[in-house]
Amino acid sequence: MVLPGAGSSADFVRRAFGRPLREAGYGLVVPDPVPGPDLVAAAFRALDEAVAEYGPRLRLVGGVSLGAHTVARWAAGRATSAAPGSAPASPAPPARRVELDGVVLVLPAWTGAPGAVAAATAASADLVERLGTAGALAAAGTAVGWVAAELASAWPAYGDGLAASLRAAAAAPGPTPAELAALRVPAGLVAFADDPLHPAAVAHEWAAAIPRAAVRELPLAAPAGGRSVLATTALAALAAARAR
Repeated sequence: MVLPGAGSSADFVRRAFGRPLREAGYGLVVPDPVPGPDLVAAAFRALDEAVAEYGPRLRLVGGVSLGAHTVARWAAGRATSAAPGSAPASPAPPARRVELDGVVLVLPAWTGAPGAVAAATAASADLVERLGTAGALAAAGTAVGWVAAELASAWPAYGDGLAASLRAAAAAPGPTPAELAALRVPAGLVAFADDPLHPAAVAHEWAAAIPRAAVRELPLAAPAGGRSVLATTALAALAAARAR
């Protein structure tokens, strides 16, 4: 299961992760975001529901941006590392821990309490409230064409819940250093080397705190040539983490 980021879409995750995960032997499940103030809580519920539904077939979890924050916090309290070829004897209900091959954490934005990057997300919510979705898209602008295209595709689907979704994301804490240190599965992280909204320093901070982790960096322009570069890079980082 891979969770999308705030203001993103399940469709984006499928395009970015579907083929690389299939080639690595995984099926992909992506929950649709629940627009509105319940956005973050719904993402946590989706992870627990996946454990209940898929049991030992749930082998890898991941997320992009806010989705990475959610997965890191959830897995810190729930996940243990699966031995190669092993599987639990029976499906794990939500109250139990789950064995995973690893986690992939793409574009983390902050650690612990929200800060300046989160404030930029809150400012986007203000823009949506003042100008509407179309007006906010036009006013925000971006020099990165693929990012603008993804926002233009995803934001309208949030309807009247877009501003509240962005505010929920901006108010949500990232994983603390203690939570990251408690993550007992290999973690592959991806950062953009030149994206101020997802600082590479944050990904490296997370990797330093997680017992078995590796980071791979990309230029922000890289997904313009194909969104799946995010997944292939995440899987390469995960392989490096497993080797540690």
